Amino acid sequence: MKVLLLSTYELGHQPAGLAALAGLLDEAGHEVVVADLSLEGFPVSSAASAEAVVFSVPMHTATELALEAAAAIVAEGHRPRLGFVGLYAPALASHRLLGAGDLLVAGESGDALCAWLAAGAPAGAGGAPEVVVELGRPLLDPSPPPRRELLPPLGRYASYSAAGRSGPAASVEASRGCNHRCRHCPVAAIYGGRSRAVPPASVLADLDQVVEMGASHVSFSDPDFLNRPRHAMAVAGALHGRHPSLSFDATVKVEHLLRHRRLVPELAALGLSFVVSAFESRDDAVLARLDKGHVAADEEQAVALLRAAGVEVRPSWLPFTPWATVESFAALLEFSAGADLVSSTDPVQYSIRLLLPHGSLLLEEPDPVLAGALRAATGIASPATSRPWRHAEHGLDKLQSAVADLVEVADGRHAPAEETFSRLWQLAREAGVPLAGEPPEPEPALRSPLEGERPHLSEAWFCCAEPTGAQLELVWGR
Repeated sequence: MKVLLLSTYELGHQPAGLAALAGLLDEAGHEVVVADLSLEGFPVSSAASAEAVVFSVPMHTATELALEAAAAIVAEGHRPRLGFVGLYAPALASHRLLGAGDLLVAGESGDALCAWLAAGAPAGAGGAPEVVVELGRPLLDPSPPPRRELLPPLGRYASYSAAGRSGPAASVEASRGCNHRCRHCPVAAIYGGRSRAVPPASVLADLDQVVEMGASHVSFSDPDFLNRPRHAMAVAGALHGRHPSLSFDATVKVEHLLRHRRLVPELAALGLSFVVSAFESRDDAVLARLDKGHVAADEEQAVALLRAAGVEVRPSWLPFTPWATVESFAALLEFSAGADLVSSTDPVQYSIRLLLPHGSLLLEEPDPVLAGALRAATGIASPATSRPWRHAEHGLDKLQSAVADLVEVADGRHAPAEETFSRLWQLAREAGVPLAGEPPEPEPALRSPLEGERPHLSEAWFCCAEPTGAQLELVWGR
């Protein structure tokens, strides 16, 4: 069967999961074409002849772009079977574009995808698509490395930069799922507080592959690298033993950083350069509603802990929720300046608005504030994957829109983070956010010891952001 595998956006990294599926389908005898629409033109001829088109949908941004691409294929008059693979796939169960014969699969997707292709059901027939969630065993089965050679060269993807050093970066997976149930997180909605370890041999085989392809830095794409501390330390130790010059970054909860604080210096010695950590808010009430497992004061501890070990922190934020206030937004900006995080924060983080994907744990028992926000959005057009909501204070929705516009324009012209933050501070003040005339100076105890360029990746956009005009143009400009 002729199968087209499409990726639209994966944080600037090679879509390794799609490349792994390509190897599996090739072994099963299918004729496979892989395309990454974030870098390549739309494969018009392959789409026109494909019997099945499978989209990678690991996040909101990618899903919205994938739906645009799927609609474009159908509009051309050709209706292949459509498959969506990733965390957001089940959220599309009632989408008007899909019907019987189509597939939505999350978790371990290989077996379900092969069975679906073998079944050969007619495309787009009346009824609902098949939905499969398969999590696999705690230690997943060994697998061959992703077929990364089917994708654009690694050098065209996100690069790593730090003071005096830069080079290609690759995303590698050491585990899947998460042991926690943060109520706003799509991972929790699928995995239900469980994680799965990728066998170390499989991780190392992919690490060897990306180093051979030119990677000088690795991003571990695990939802939380310290879900399984012993597994993480074994992988990091083996990585350093094989490739001692390779640096890496990882995503780690504040809660895990503090619980496993003794591991941070060890990880730094093994090459850990920076940590992405979901701080989310400076409001303890919001953090409790999200079930984050930490309070605002813990964020200072996390910053100090990491910087004492020579590791930079790159926080992710969720400033705009139904519970947000102008005071909570002010507190976030003040903390960013006071903790010397301005140069370590992608400005898009100041614009993120809560997403409520279908199946979100927040929708199971909405509190009165969230319930009111949902009612206030009745009749509003919304993304296909999530429920719309409107803040009780319409001024905060307007502020979020203005912040999003500001950071998108700034990102488009590659403005320094410090310049964007300064403009954002003034925009917020003019919108009535209670801020002083200028940001505060960093507190000595939290100031970064790093001189020069902070370690970061060249891709600034994150999974919770709405698709930008530029990203939509990549899908439509075929």
